[in-house]
Amino acid sequence: MTDSSLRDRLRKALPAAMKARDRVATTALRATLAAIDNAEAVVPAEGAAGGQAIEAVPIGVGATEVARRALSDQEVEQIVRAEVTERETVADDYDRSGHPDRAEQLRSEARALAAHL
Repeated sequence: MTDSSLRDRLRKALPAAMKARDRVATTALRATLAAIDNAEAVVPAEGAAGGQAIEAVPIGVGATEVARRALSDQEVEQIVRAEVTERETVADDYDRSGHPDRAEQLRSEARALAAHL
């Protein structure tokens, strides 16, 4: 295993890509890091407060805060692999519909992400 996690490598790669003005890598890294952050979101519990009367709503700083899920390194890797696969699949669709320029952009994004795996 490497010294840092995949997520850390992606986070460190983003400012480097931005500084290098690598739009393809920047786009792919931002989207992938957002997907990882979204995967950490906690699903509301069954019967969670929704549409309650104002007097039934929790009040105070942090009253509605919950800890985010902690993803394992394997889960983060699965998300990154899914992002790569999605880009490759959509690129094939763009090729079939006659948009090779957009397909190549997505393939470039997939390569930029795969380089971190």
